Amino acid sequence: MPKTSKKQAAADRKARIEAMRRAEKARERRSRIITITLSTVIVAGLVGWGAYAINNANEKKDQKAAAAAKPISGERTWDAKKLGRTHVETKVNYPMNPPVGGNHAPQWMTCNGNVYTQAIPDGNAVHSLEHGAVWVTYNDKATTADLKTLANKVTKTPYTLMSPDKTQSGTVMLSAWGHQLSVKTASDPRVDQFLTKYVQGAQTPEPGAACTNGLTAA
Repeated sequence: MPKTSKKQAAADRKARIEAMRRAEKARERRSRIITITLSTVIVAGLVGWGAYAINNANEKKDQKAAAAAKPISGERTWDAKKLGRTHVETKVNYPMNPPVGGNHAPQWMTCNGNVYTQAIPDGNAVHSLEHGAVWVTYNDKATTADLKTLANKVTKTPYTLMSPDKTQSGTVMLSAWGHQLSVKTASDPRVDQFLTKYVQGAQTPEPGAACTNGLTAA
């Protein structure tokens, strides 16, 4: 092959190699651009979802706090600071019936969803309220259906207890430390509202204290 032809062939090969390199670099640039773009979209999506999730969680938290702060219709309250918390061996004469706080017996009534068929001592029940329990009581006006509904709710709810109280004014009454609600029937939606709000609620003087291993009979 003539020298000129050899030089031309070498130049052509070099040109082809350079063209291939340029094409490869162009492909690499396109791949990087696509990868960066996709990564940016994914990150933006994750950030957006994270922000949405946080905002949604905060919104639910705010709604729950607002619901907890809102009084339940018909609810009575007492100043928790004025309710004594001393353990006493003598009987206490409470200013409200059933009592919602005050000095009380050293031993609490077991309140792990317990349904008592007989009246229980006020002083021991008040100690249960101090631990964050809700005490459900009823008089003779409560129907069999009411009692069944209430017992079903209580047995499924730790930090609650239920017992009869013939001396109370309301048909069904729910008591927590410093709070009380009277309703005529167990189907009243405020029953669930009260349980949700006050079982181990913010009013609890001793949050986390046991509701087990207490008294189980009067």
